Amino acid sequence: MNADPRITGHYSRGTLHERLRAALAEDGVDPDRPSLEQLAPYDQFHGRGLEATEEIADSLDIAAGDHVLDVGSGIGGPARYMARRFDCRVTGIDLTAEFCDVARHLTRLLGLEERVRFELGNALAMPFGGASFEGAYSMNVSMNIADKDAFYREVWRVLKPGGWLMLSELARGTGPEIDYPTPWASSAHASFLSTPEETLRGLEDAGFEVVNFRTTVEESLAFGARSRERVARGEKPPHRAVFLVHGEIGPRAAANSSRGIAESRVVPVEILSRRRD
Repeated sequence: MNADPRITGHYSRGTLHERLRAALAEDGVDPDRPSLEQLAPYDQFHGRGLEATEEIADSLDIAAGDHVLDVGSGIGGPARYMARRFDCRVTGIDLTAEFCDVARHLTRLLGLEERVRFELGNALAMPFGGASFEGAYSMNVSMNIADKDAFYREVWRVLKPGGWLMLSELARGTGPEIDYPTPWASSAHASFLSTPEETLRGLEDAGFEVVNFRTTVEESLAFGARSRERVARGEKPPHRAVFLVHGEIGPRAAANSSRGIAESRVVPVEILSRRRD
């Protein structure tokens, strides 16, 4: 596995566990006994946070006992949510070692280690046998993957026949290039955006049938407006993962992403597809 330092270095500073404990304590939460809900502002590291995770889960056909793959699992919020909601097993894979360490720790605190585990690995060469999972999802991860065709083929390989894949990501829009830093990249050298059309074509070429495609621009803009209203009232925003992970560059990264969506530089999309056989 080759971890690109332009990518892992953007996410990892070596003090995430300590910063998360401090943030929870500031919220009045015991860092050694947090609930799933109390972790949600911090462990859902993608656009719209838990709100997006819940909406995506509503669209998925997951049965109790299914084995689901989380590609780019971060510190594990979506994986723990899916396991708790559906009584399924979830395996997450991420390129950032610090994310995996914190994800395992939080999972133990919540007593979910029998159903949720995390592997350090590359999404282009996953350490799983073929046909291992009923389904897979990836949330705001593929923007760091240059060879998307290889990514789609690798997910196809580890899915069981008829298995589903949900992609939630930011696609290249029609406006000018987005400003950096962003939550996913410090510069354009680590950012690989595809248009929605390129993504759909790549999935189909890899052996997937697209079941549903939608943009979530309106939802993203509305979420941003609600967040700003809360901050204006002196409250904390509902989604604080970007600030936790990125520290001092977090506000600028979040602002660049929000402006990129508002100006059509990037387009948030959700694509549900199924493996063809």
